[in-house]
Amino acid sequence: MPKRKDYISWDEYFMGIALLSANRSKDPGTQVGACIVNAGNKIMSVGYNGMPRGCDDDAFPWERQGEELDTKYPYVCHAELNAILNNGGGSLAGCKIYVALFPCNECAKAIIQSGITEVLYLSDKYADTVSVKASKRMFDAAKVIYRQIKMAHDEIVIDFREENI
Repeated sequence: MPKRKDYISWDEYFMGIALLSANRSKDPGTQVGACIVNAGNKIMSVGYNGMPRGCDDDAFPWERQGEELDTKYPYVCHAELNAILNNGGGSLAGCKIYVALFPCNECAKAIIQSGITEVLYLSDKYADTVSVKASKRMFDAAKVIYRQIKMAHDEIVIDFREENI
């Protein structure tokens, strides 16, 4: 019997892990996940955007507008930073990070400092912001490769029903 031909690529697999991780986010507006992978296609860490450990996500705001201290922005830890911090201690040097949205400048700094050398993303919808322009400038200077992935599939369905396993 010949092998299957409809299996997903490594990029689809790891981006799928990042998007599945995003479903852990409690942010009502934006859910982002990240997956860090080494050169041997081993997952080193995952993360999603959320409040820091020990900060009750019911006690902190999720608003996007208002007085800065009454919005989510000073508190939420982005998916990329969470993935870097969640790493179990192995070196991230030479790794890739898969993330739905192009990283902000703060995450770009952490990506560079951790030794990650490639960023793969789906959307660059904030390309015109100062934050993303700064990220690209730093990535270029640090020789971090970034590329937008075009997926072969629009969706992959995960079916948890036992009868389909």
